[in-house]
Amino acid sequence: MELATACRESRGTGILRTHFPHRGGTGVEKNELKPHLKRTWCIGTLDSRFLARMEQILGLYALPYDPLYPVVCFDERPCFLIGDKVEPLALQTGKVRKEHYAYEKFGSCALLAAIEPLTGKRLAQVHPQRAKREYTLFCQALANMFPDAIQIRLVQDNLNTHDTSAFYENLPADEALALAERFEFHFTPKSASWLNMIEIEFSALARQCLHRRIPTVTQLEHEFLALVHEREAKHIKINWQFSIQSARTKLNSHYTAIQIDNKKFAES
Repeated sequence: MELATACRESRGTGILRTHFPHRGGTGVEKNELKPHLKRTWCIGTLDSRFLARMEQILGLYALPYDPLYPVVCFDERPCFLIGDKVEPLALQTGKVRKEHYAYEKFGSCALLAAIEPLTGKRLAQVHPQRAKREYTLFCQALANMFPDAIQIRLVQDNLNTHDTSAFYENLPADEALALAERFEFHFTPKSASWLNMIEIEFSALARQCLHRRIPTVTQLEHEFLALVHEREAKHIKINWQFSIQSARTKLNSHYTAIQIDNKKFAES
């Protein structure tokens, strides 16, 4: 789930608002159109480049656990700081919490998180912004988190900051090279963040913490990191089911479409 989208859909609460007619109003048919509700999505072009990169990621997920080459999934999300203009009503037993529709904006911040799916090991940071400096700081912390690893196999998307050039812009050259050599980078296909398992973790964090109005970076950092540490203490892992074989079955028509010239290739 796109955390930024979740925050924007309901002005910071992360909950999709559904409106119902008042008593005495016309009943709503089960299949009636609902123009006041919408969901957004983005699907990448399923061409040969997409399928090749997808299979590379899925093959990585299928590897047995190796502490010398841990597979770690990383991503970052913007989060908007939202406060109440009017004090919410006191919570009553058996009643839904009520808050005024009006809200105040207090800017935004960046949430960076990573998870080792097979062990449930996690790392999270909150920064005022998302830039190459923050990416470098996070990768340094991640490298320190796996001191015995020869290389960390890092799954991430194609943001312009997700590049070893960030290390060279923020560290002396020898330190930048040493940090870059600690990682083996694996990039998801364009518009395919669903292939990154950290999205599952972000979705859980959004439901349990980020759906509420949080006005300050300090409060957000306290609650966000507390939840991440709680989930790590419970050893919550990710049970990934989508494999190369299931991809070839479900997306068979796309594989067929890119193989139209196979016969010409074989006969040449």
